[in-house]
Amino acid sequence: MMSRRGLLLYSVLCGAGVLWSGGLIVALALGHRPVDKVVAVGLAALLTVPGFASGILSNRRGYRTRQPRRLWALASWVPPHVPVWAAIAAGVVFFGFWLAIVLAFVTLKGNPGVRPDGTYILDETTVVSRETYERQVDHQQQISLGVLGAFAVGGAFLCAARATDHEPA
Repeated sequence: MMSRRGLLLYSVLCGAGVLWSGGLIVALALGHRPVDKVVAVGLAALLTVPGFASGILSNRRGYRTRQPRRLWALASWVPPHVPVWAAIAAGVVFFGFWLAIVLAFVTLKGNPGVRPDGTYILDETTVVSRETYERQVDHQQQISLGVLGAFAVGGAFLCAARATDHEPA
């Protein structure tokens, strides 16, 4: 079993993943690309994945969780000691990342690529301008960051919930 300090550290890392992913999604929506896509998604994954996995495992082992009895009952998804406002805040932020993913999918027109002669294309057939190509690449990056941001919300919430539980671990 992981220590409370370790879980709090993972929760903070996931919180940093939320801020990193959310900030980059906002920058992409405003037409800015502050860092390369490999760095952006890679760092988001490094901040998110360990904490998300730790949160799932610690909650599964600690609470012996199962499927909730009632789908929309908050008590069946959230440990009893977690304040309702924290669960609602996590849900709202999670919904924001979900909305970013959906909006990126809606505006994605195809799979962007570049031919050897430097022509920008979508789906190997449609020739597009460089701006259209870059916007489509931004949509793909937004989808990746949205997924990682949503996982980061879950990881931060789960790790913090288990770390702040006052029952014996």
